[in-house]
Amino acid sequence: MEKRIIELYRRKFDDIRHEEDGIEYWYARELMTLLDYVQWRNFENVVKKGMLSCKNNGIRVEDHFAGVSKMVTLGSGANREVEDYMLTRYACYLIAENGDPRKEQIAFAQSYFAVQTRKQELIEERISYIERTEARGKLRESEKRLSQNIYERGVDDAGFGFKDEGITDKSTHGNVAWHQMRLEF
Repeated sequence: MEKRIIELYRRKFDDIRHEEDGIEYWYARELMTLLDYVQWRNFENVVKKGMLSCKNNGIRVEDHFAGVSKMVTLGSGANREVEDYMLTRYACYLIAENGDPRKEQIAFAQSYFAVQTRKQELIEERISYIERTEARGKLRESEKRLSQNIYERGVDDAGFGFKDEGITDKSTHGNVAWHQMRLEF
C-alpha cells in the first residue's frame, strides 16, 4: 500500500473517532462506510462475529459493543430511527479481524487498530506498574514508621506480636484453666 493511501486511511479513521469524557469510540455505521461495506445487514454480521470473538476471549461484550439508536434522514427527507453500535478500539479491531480480507480498507483497519490497541495495552501496563511501585513505596515508608515506633517504645522482637496464652482467670470459667477446658470439653 502506498504511503499516501495509508495516510489518507489513517486520517479517515481518526476523523470518525469520537471522544466523550476521555473515552474514544467509533460508530459502527460510520466505520461500515470506511470499510467499504454497502449494506448494514452484511456489516452487522461482521459486527456480530466481532462480538462472538470478544465473548470467546472471556471479555464482556457490553464493555466494547454498546447498542444505540439514532435518527437518520432518508432521501425523501423523512427521519427514521436506525440501530447502531458505539465501538471501542478493541471492538473495531475485532470487526476488522472478522471483515472481508480482500478489501484494502480491511487490511489497513486490521493494522491500524492492532497497532493502536497494542499501544493502549502498553500504556495501561506502564500505568499499572507505576501504581504498584508507588504502593510499594508507601508500604515501605509505613513499615519504617512502624519499626521506628516499636524501637522508640523499647519493644523487642519477642515482645512484638500476638500472644495466645489462653484464659488465665479461672474464676470466669468455673475455676477451670483454658488448657483444661480444651481437654475436658
